[in-house]
Amino acid sequence: MAAGEITRPMLERYQRHLYYTRKPNGQPLSLLTQRKYLDTIKSLFRHLVRQRRIAHNPAGELELPRAHRRLPRGILSADEVETVLAQTSAFGLRGVRDRAILEVLYATGIRRSELANLALYDLDFAQGTLMVRKGKGGKDRLIPIGERALRWTDRYLREVRPQLVVDGGDTTLFLTDHGQPFVNNRLSDLVKSYLERCDLDKPGACHLFRHTMATLMLENGADLRYIQVMLGHARLETTTIYTQVAIRKLKEVYERTHPARMERKHDGEA
Repeated sequence: MAAGEITRPMLERYQRHLYYTRKPNGQPLSLLTQRKYLDTIKSLFRHLVRQRRIAHNPAGELELPRAHRRLPRGILSADEVETVLAQTSAFGLRGVRDRAILEVLYATGIRRSELANLALYDLDFAQGTLMVRKGKGGKDRLIPIGERALRWTDRYLREVRPQLVVDGGDTTLFLTDHGQPFVNNRLSDLVKSYLERCDLDKPGACHLFRHTMATLMLENGADLRYIQVMLGHARLETTTIYTQVAIRKLKEVYERTHPARMERKHDGEA
């Protein structure tokens, strides 16, 4: 293949190949090694452009991998999540609301501020999707949400929210005991209270469910690009390749990899 026939998508595929390549000991290539290979390619194409051997540099906008943050150590197992969720059954109707909140956090991995800002019209029960409006960076995103989270949220909407609402015009999805929208700290306190009931020595609250969702989906085979879309990140810190994923494909991967979409022995009925 001639140099002029090489395209940016080809180079991005090679970049992904480097990311997933494993050494004989099973370890991934270091970021330094990946950068060295890609730097060589970028230098080659810059030289070919200067020599007028090719008209366009396909590697010109190829971004080099950056150092990534490690996933936090405080991650719940799937069974631990089920144990936490089950604690809400001791609190009657308030527990139904809290179960719905925990289910949405676990099913979607959204931030606590994003959950607090959810409106009634952001849930599409027919399509099984959730619209997160003005997330971090002011961006909207449409993501799938599991059937179990929808069941509990539907029960909350039917049995609990009508008793909490003070202002009939308030479209906030989740309301406090006093009929007000949640603030971030109140949501954290709510989640922590259920974690403490389980004697789980895990740091965090709402973000613990966010990290848990991402980690468990990755362990079940989800591609990092789909996790990126679920979490609303502008880019992956473990790889600089960004792929816009169609909601249909994202839902397929979600349904195949998220533990809440699978049969579980502790699956509670809403």
